[in-house]
Amino acid sequence: MGKKHGKDDHAPVSGTTHAAHPTMSLNLKVWRQSKKDAQGQMVDYRLEGVSPDMSFLEMMDLLNNNLVSQGQDSIAFDHDCREGICGMCSMMINGQAHGPQKATTTCQLHMRKFKDGDTIVVEPWRAKAFPVLKDLTVDRSAFDQVIAAGGFVNVNTGAACDANSILVPKENAELAMDAAACIGCGACVASCPNASAMLFVSAKISQLALLPQGQVEAEKRVKSMVAKMDELGFGNCTNETECEASCPKEINISNIARMNREFMKAHVTGREA
Repeated sequence: MGKKHGKDDHAPVSGTTHAAHPTMSLNLKVWRQSKKDAQGQMVDYRLEGVSPDMSFLEMMDLLNNNLVSQGQDSIAFDHDCREGICGMCSMMINGQAHGPQKATTTCQLHMRKFKDGDTIVVEPWRAKAFPVLKDLTVDRSAFDQVIAAGGFVNVNTGAACDANSILVPKENAELAMDAAACIGCGACVASCPNASAMLFVSAKISQLALLPQGQVEAEKRVKSMVAKMDELGFGNCTNETECEASCPKEINISNIARMNREFMKAHVTGREA
């Protein structure tokens, strides 16, 4: 005789649970500024249903979805790859560039680093050379100008096999690779009380100064890049080391010392930039 199916035949077996994933409620204080020359202000938002597994940018997406559904203007912020590579996600979170987690960009920061009911203050980079365009978006084209001032590498390498046969000491190769890890996010500038760009500039100088291919224009490069950095309004370095502490790629301040040595050497030779 066939078995009758009761209403509890598909009930969960003992020991299993189907509890909903826990979510958080957050109090957000976000900088809102309609355009470059407008007066900005902090605006309070209450956000419910935030998953601890969300990235910080996904949390901002959720907030923007709510604002748009209510007919309000969404919050402008920079982002691109969301993989910690492009350096676009520039946010000061509770007074720290990219937030509280060391060696992490904003897009790599997850909401499990915060607690239910937390108040989170979100601001743009603050620097004379990084003017706010709208809300959390800033103009970081000053970095592009510094890189452009460095010019290009001009070396006769011959065929590809000849170029690859240039011997580079292992230590120099590793130091150059470490410097080249800089993603140009601007956290060093935003964290420095002087808004100095010396960690960024020194990383770009170091990655070439350490390699034989970068020696031809080394003196011209360092003088031009430092001059452009000063021209654009970045501050001076006073060894606060906030730049190194906030750098998501952990660029070492020893690069600043190397840049200073290269700069002094270039001036001693007396060659024109």
